[in-house]
Amino acid sequence: MRPSLESAALPADAIEIGRITDAWGIKGWFKVLPHSASPEALFSSKAWFLLPPDRPLKPKRSAVTAPAAVSQTHWTEPLLLTVKEVKNHSDTVVACAHGMDDRNAAESLRGARIFVPRSSFPAAADGEYYWVDLLGLQVVNREGLDLGQVRDLMSTGPQTVLVIEAAPEAEGGKAIERMIPFVSAFVDGVDLPGKRITVDWQPDY
Repeated sequence: MRPSLESAALPADAIEIGRITDAWGIKGWFKVLPHSASPEALFSSKAWFLLPPDRPLKPKRSAVTAPAAVSQTHWTEPLLLTVKEVKNHSDTVVACAHGMDDRNAAESLRGARIFVPRSSFPAAADGEYYWVDLLGLQVVNREGLDLGQVRDLMSTGPQTVLVIEAAPEAEGGKAIERMIPFVSAFVDGVDLPGKRITVDWQPDY
């Protein structure tokens, strides 16, 4: 059987999609906290790249075999985890991986940050977009006025809100923050190749 964990180069398009929070049960399963309410990429990918909590993204050039269970004390390199199964359980997500057969092995991953390549995400449905693809896009209104760039997104329950940051109007002033609901009533279109979102919105709203 292929080792469940091995050192690996972090893909250039790696996106953090969740964290391992704790062991679950006694057979190597572990709990996962997704960063998205719709974690399709978490369920579709069978290869997760793990980094210790809050470790900077520093891709490793070579790949060598590592022990199946890694102590967090000595864990310093990105690890590749071969996932066997991911499923919803009650109000959480749980997963298991090849070679992770007991609770101790699962506990060794507590706090790990989960990354997958953006290229491995399943295709989004028509009219839907992954949050990561909207970050940094320029937002303009119908009149062509630049309203700023998407700095963040927020989920308010029934809808998602774009958090827009615009340059200060005067030198030495503070950056201007705008919040625009990401709904068809205000968003005319998203041009991912052009890195632009067109909205029906005025700067004084």
